Amino acid sequence: MAFEYDWWEYALIPIIAGVVGYATNVVALHLTFYPLEFVGIELFRLDNQPWGLFGWQGIIPTKAEKMASICFDLMTRRLFNIHEIFSRLEPMKFAKVMDDVVLLMMDEVINEVANEFMPQTWNNIPKEVRDDIVVTADDESNKFLVDFMKDMQEHIEDVVDIKEMSVKACVENKHLIVKVFQECGEKEFVFIRQSGFYFGFLFGLVQMAVWFFYPADWILPIAGFLVGWVTNWMALKVIFQPIEPKNICGYTLQGIFLKRQAAVSEVFARVICVEILHIKAIWGAVFKGRLSKNFYAMLRAHTLAFTDKLLVEIEPLAIAAMGVEKFLEMKESIARKVVEKIPDVIDSSYEYTQGALSMENTIRERMKVLPSAEFEGVLHPAFEEDEIQLILLGGVLGAIVGVIQLFTLFA
Repeated sequence: MAFEYDWWEYALIPIIAGVVGYATNVVALHLTFYPLEFVGIELFRLDNQPWGLFGWQGIIPTKAEKMASICFDLMTRRLFNIHEIFSRLEPMKFAKVMDDVVLLMMDEVINEVANEFMPQTWNNIPKEVRDDIVVTADDESNKFLVDFMKDMQEHIEDVVDIKEMSVKACVENKHLIVKVFQECGEKEFVFIRQSGFYFGFLFGLVQMAVWFFYPADWILPIAGFLVGWVTNWMALKVIFQPIEPKNICGYTLQGIFLKRQAAVSEVFARVICVEILHIKAIWGAVFKGRLSKNFYAMLRAHTLAFTDKLLVEIEPLAIAAMGVEKFLEMKESIARKVVEKIPDVIDSSYEYTQGALSMENTIRERMKVLPSAEFEGVLHPAFEEDEIQLILLGGVLGAIVGVIQLFTLFA
């Protein structure tokens, strides 16, 4: 049977199919994560969809809230309990690292408020009495901090919502959720790109045989579509299937991602705790989150009790100078200023708190022993949510290349 085209043109078919498979997988992966915000002219766009007329936003950034919710649901259900984590703090050690800055803060606040409410009386108080207030502050600040931390530990779920904090961080900074998925699935993404060429080449051999016997114009575009579609589909299946190890003819088969559970757990715990669940972010959520009013009410109550003990020696003098109502107003002012200033000095506790909570170790070790079906939920949502769009995108790109191939090589 005579060749209708030169032999090298036939030989190029599987090579081009391999390149198409590789390129479609690369593009599909890139469009999964980028751009972080919609790029194009947004004439029409459905809610929570990456595409619009005309433009695109990465699938993960588009659904950052939903993706982060899935991810942190897994964490709060199976990897750690915030009450358990905060119970690791030792109130005495917390008080020790905070003692000096709290004493300085209280000295500043009391001087400021006393000079505001009773400047003449305060300046005429004997130095010995002021010194006694300092000594009392030194004695009582430790108890104040210990009692406050014990109360916070007991009611930690009433003062901070870890899931809300984490999801909000991912929505406001979409690169965070992208980084989590990219670093956890780094090796899988390399496989997806490379497998596109190998699978594409194999399908290209079939395409070449069909073209040899039946060189109809529609063959190359349709074959290109199938190459793009099937290579994306197969790559995703090989990564996540089978979930549980299966022994077939002496070989153990399991999804590539699932085989790397121990290594992925290391990366996931590190990225999550460095980028999202670090102690600065947690305290930020305590101070500014949805439940912050509960925290400030708790802090105010402890501060008022602390202030009572500090001012006991000057209370009669102060009441005589300004009256009971003004004295109570002064105490409230002290409590209010302490509440306002605590966020400015809490960083003194960061080093101790970060080490004591040991969140990275907890997440890593518990993630390593998750059942495979639950571990799959770490990365698979990035693809499962819009898997058909990724596969279809590969098919469309493949069809376009098939048309180009038809008019450049076989016109």
